Amino acid sequence: MKFIDEVRIEVRGGDGGDGCISFRREKYIPRGGPDGGDAGDGGSVWLLGRKSLVTLADLQYHNRYQAGNGVNGKGKNMTGASGDDALVPVPAGTDVYDAGNSELLGEVVEDGQRLLAAQGGKGGRGNAAFKTHAVVAPRIRETGKPGQQRNLRLVLRLISDVGLVGFPNAGKSTLLSRLTRAVPKIADYPFTTLTPNLGALDDDYARYTIADLPGIIEGAAQGRGLGLRFLRHIERTRILVFVIDASLPRPIQQYRALCAEIREYNPAILDKPQLLAYNKIDLKPGLRRPAEAGIHHKDHKGHKGRSVASVPRVLVSALTGVGVAELAQRLRELVRAGT
Repeated sequence: MKFIDEVRIEVRGGDGGDGCISFRREKYIPRGGPDGGDAGDGGSVWLLGRKSLVTLADLQYHNRYQAGNGVNGKGKNMTGASGDDALVPVPAGTDVYDAGNSELLGEVVEDGQRLLAAQGGKGGRGNAAFKTHAVVAPRIRETGKPGQQRNLRLVLRLISDVGLVGFPNAGKSTLLSRLTRAVPKIADYPFTTLTPNLGALDDDYARYTIADLPGIIEGAAQGRGLGLRFLRHIERTRILVFVIDASLPRPIQQYRALCAEIREYNPAILDKPQLLAYNKIDLKPGLRRPAEAGIHHKDHKGHKGRSVASVPRVLVSALTGVGVAELAQRLRELVRAGT
C-alpha cells in the first residue's frame, strides 16, 4: 500500500429529524390531547484509532464521510430513531486540523481512541413536549438541527518504539531487515527509502516497533529533500538510533550534522534516549573499538549539554550481521527502561 501521511477529508454529521404534530384520536376518548413524538438525533462522524494502520492511503480517495440522519417523530408519542454514527479508521499518531484555519482540533494516538470529527444535529421535539396547563393542545413542534460540516486536514506522525535515523546510504534499511522480518527496498543509490518502513522486534513478553525513516540531508529542517515530512515522523518515536557510516572519514561529524538538523526543527526531540549504531564495520577490517574508526567523542556536546561520550554505541555490520544481536539487546533494554 502506498504510504500517505497527509490527506484532506470532508465530514458531515447527520441532520436531526423533525418533531411530530399529532393528537390522540381513539374511540371513546375525545380530546385525547397531543401525542406527537420527538425526533431522533443525527449521527456523528468519529475518527477511530487503529494501531494496525500505518498510512492514510485509504482516505486519499474515499474522502467524504456522512453520518445517518435522525428519523422524524411520529404520533402515539413514538420517538424517531437516532442516525447511525460514521466511524473513520485512522492510524495511531494522526493529528487533526481544521483545513480552513489550521487549528489543531485533536490527535488520535491510541488504538481504539475516538475523536469527534463532526457532531450530529439535535432532533426536534414533538408537540406533546409543549403541552402546559395553559396550552393543552399545542400545534407547534421543532424542526431538526443540521449536522456539523467540516473540512479536515489529517497529518500522520508515526508512533514507533525505535526510529532509525541517518543520512542516505547509511544502511538503515539493511539494518532494519536484520533486526526484524521487514523486507524494505534496498539498493546502493541515495534515497532508496522514500517512505518509512516498519518492522517488529520480538522480546520475551512484548513486540517493539522499529521505523526505518527516510534519510536526512543537510537543510532538511528548511524543507530540502523529504524535509519536514521526514522530521515530523521522529517526534513520537520513543528512542532514536543514529545509524552512522563508520567507513567514512570522521564518522562523528555525521552525528553532529544529524543533531543540528533535528535541533533546528524541534530541539525537544534530542531529549529522547539515544543510541549510536556505527554501521559498515566490515569495510574496516580489524575494527574493534570506536576509537579505531576515528570515532572520538571528546569535547562534543549534544542538546542541553549532553556529552556524546554518554550515549551508548554499538559497532555493527548490517551486511554480515556482526553486532546485530548486541544492538537488538541494547534496544530491548532501552525500551524496557522507558516503559
